[in-house]
Amino acid sequence: MARRDDAPRVVAELGRPETPEETAARKAENSRKHRANQTLFNLLIATGTSLAVVLVLVLVVVRPDLPQRENVDPAAIAAAAGEISGDLTVAELPEGWAANRADIRTGRDGVTTWYVGYLTDEDAVLGDGFIGATQALDANETWVAVQLELQPATGVTTIGGREWTVYDDREDPDAGNLAYSLVTWVGPDAYVLSGRAEPEEFEQLAAAMLAAATDRSGQGEGSE
Repeated sequence: MARRDDAPRVVAELGRPETPEETAARKAENSRKHRANQTLFNLLIATGTSLAVVLVLVLVVVRPDLPQRENVDPAAIAAAAGEISGDLTVAELPEGWAANRADIRTGRDGVTTWYVGYLTDEDAVLGDGFIGATQALDANETWVAVQLELQPATGVTTIGGREWTVYDDREDPDAGNLAYSLVTWVGPDAYVLSGRAEPEEFEQLAAAMLAAATDRSGQGEGSE
């Protein structure tokens, strides 16, 4: 025999029909559970959407301090520099290296700089394996200190028969492209190499730049 819709609900645990008060309480509890489930579901949806937005931003936004793989020809740019082109040092790149930037600038301090950004391998786009090389024409010690953000020197090494001052700040996670630097002087010009490549790669570039400076001068400018 079917139970009438308006007949009291028999509660098994009680062994009797539930009272109107019990019926109201049961319905109220069911409504509360439904609302709680809906709130949790909506929260999960909102969280998932937020995470998706963050992931998209991480994938599409390029950090400005990371060197990008866009090859340029430093030799051609230096050759087009007019009357100072003969003063600019263009290193012969080791196998597998590339240059992603090359430009000439004159700062407010009157110092003209020849800058080339080098990528030591295909993974350098991620930040590692990058060296920025600056030749500052007729520079001074103050100019060098400012470029290195007043970092203290950590040592000295000899590369290509010339003494280079070492600035090793690789233990600082916020050092960026000043994680490792080498500095030397060729006549009145300062040579500053900075980046996140391995020290051995810095030595390769330093030697190549000194060789190019010597070839350019034709008079052994790579040594005092």
